[in-house]
Amino acid sequence: MHDDAGLVRSDRLELRLLSPEQLDRVAAGVVEALATELDASVGAEWVREVRGLAAMRARQVRQRPDDGPWLLRAIVRAEPGQPREVIGYLNFHGGPNEAGQVEIGYTLMPEARGRGYAIEAVRAMFEWATRVHGIRRFRASVAPDNERSINLIDKLGFRHTGEQWDPDDGLELVYELEA
Repeated sequence: MHDDAGLVRSDRLELRLLSPEQLDRVAAGVVEALATELDASVGAEWVREVRGLAAMRARQVRQRPDDGPWLLRAIVRAEPGQPREVIGYLNFHGGPNEAGQVEIGYTLMPEARGRGYAIEAVRAMFEWATRVHGIRRFRASVAPDNERSINLIDKLGFRHTGEQWDPDDGLELVYELEA
């Protein structure tokens, strides 16, 4: 389900696009206003985890404004009977490449894992990308020891297409999906 470019909803989640100003504040570790803007608690562990990525995505959106809707989103648990809190983040690495493909990345905080939130969030973003932007090709790069992510992309129907070396993350397995 989709409301607008800045908010994508699923049954239990809101995927809230962070503005360049919000990205700057997260990168600086100043998130009190963000918690108010998202109407959700924002944990210190989430901030530590996402600060570097937020700084990189803030630079990216300023250099390539068209990438904006594809970048960093807070995963907000909006499940009835549960506290509203930021439980992770996800983003595409940028807008579609020359082949019309986008690459997804995501992280859930440890206490939110094992409840189906990651697959729900990724499916919602794929549905948004397909319906709003006509995207039919998706990519994911995963560390070989990241069993949770490998299981998730297997469930989504991705196929292993190769390997790559990432200067920050090391060896990654590359997977692709034709929707």
